[in-house]
Amino acid sequence: MNRDYLIQSKPLPALTIFVIPIILGNLFQQFYNLVDSAIVGQYVGENALAAVGACLAFTNVFIFIANGGGIGASVIVGKYFGAKEYKNMKTTIFTAFITFAVFSTLLGVLGLICGKWVMLLLRTPKEILDMATLYLNIYFMGLPFLFLYNITASMFNALGKSKFPLLFLIISSLLNIGLDYMFVKYFGWGIGGAAWATLIAQGFSFLLSFFVFMRELRKFSIGKTALFSREELFRMTKIALPSILQQSTISIGLMLVQSVVNSFGAPTLAGYSVGLRIEAIGSVAMVAPGTAISTFTAQNYGAKKIDRIPKGFISGNIIVGIAAVLFFTFLQFFRDKIITFFLAENGSETAYETAKAYLNYMSIVLCILGFKLNIDGVLRGVGSMKVFTIASFVNIILRVTFSNVFAPIIGVQAVWISNPVGWIVSFIMCYVTYRIWMKKHSRPLIDIVNDK
Repeated sequence: MNRDYLIQSKPLPALTIFVIPIILGNLFQQFYNLVDSAIVGQYVGENALAAVGACLAFTNVFIFIANGGGIGASVIVGKYFGAKEYKNMKTTIFTAFITFAVFSTLLGVLGLICGKWVMLLLRTPKEILDMATLYLNIYFMGLPFLFLYNITASMFNALGKSKFPLLFLIISSLLNIGLDYMFVKYFGWGIGGAAWATLIAQGFSFLLSFFVFMRELRKFSIGKTALFSREELFRMTKIALPSILQQSTISIGLMLVQSVVNSFGAPTLAGYSVGLRIEAIGSVAMVAPGTAISTFTAQNYGAKKIDRIPKGFISGNIIVGIAAVLFFTFLQFFRDKIITFFLAENGSETAYETAKAYLNYMSIVLCILGFKLNIDGVLRGVGSMKVFTIASFVNIILRVTFSNVFAPIIGVQAVWISNPVGWIVSFIMCYVTYRIWMKKHSRPLIDIVNDK
């Protein structure tokens, strides 16, 4: 396919072609997470499953930082790609890799030092604290692999080559599942075995993807390129930092929400963890269009095709709507069976009912998240980050406040009822900003007609 298809082809077909590998790749990743939790729940027990769930909010902080940084860097790369400024593009890529390698190593050390303290701060039940701490310590040793894989995948996406991350995620997920089964069931390593399986699979995935990416990058023959540039680092930071702040703010907010769930005890936490894992399947299709729109917008902005940006936004919303209907239908048929698969026959009634209540609600409102992330993707793509960042803070403040105020009154249900409250307010703020930006940058209609 033409390397400029996101700039030249019709938006809906182009975005569909681009986003499908992202969705499939992330589905494989979520499939691994599901199997990982299921193996832990089946062969170690409900408390171990709760321990993995207790770690989820904290580990998500680092996953979201990696994703936010990768998306921010890919916007700059996408703009250079759209403008055919390949020398600057390669310098930005090399700068991103070096920066992420150093940054992720420092974060990994910080996580090893602070992991148990954070678990205590989040009111993790005492009976699962040691297991959660063990899982975290192994996880943080592999943190650089997670970051470097994410930046590699983001660079592939910035060049419109989303099929490569799909391939590597399939390989990584299958390796993860095989190692999980071996380490947990046959070696008897418990929750630590699940963590080691993740570390090894992520390391292998990064090395393989990095090798292939460097081979692809050599196709842009432009002579010698600088390996690091402070100017490009500054440009990346202007986009990446708000994305990182957004992602980390969300994840820190989820940690605070997690502390509300933790206060209801291990069985409720286990059910909530199962609900999160299953909901993550649907979230993949909500997140992927926003990522694709960010690249689509950046490339068309770089190519000075502003009139294609609204068409891309509408196309992304169509994809979200279709995916939301499919996920709702999927849960109607398979929800109970999947919950049982996680909790096994000896799972508590509290865990079952918590998971069911969470999924019933989220299957209806999850599309709001997709629409919100699509408008976020447009603002990232054009570099309009101020309101984008403020809206992220407002979103999580509303969710944390709602959860803490209403959980003592209506129970743990307040945690998931709070989700669309923050999403809707954030969407409105970003949509107004988008309309103002488009009004300022759109060309007169006569110019667009003359181009045709």
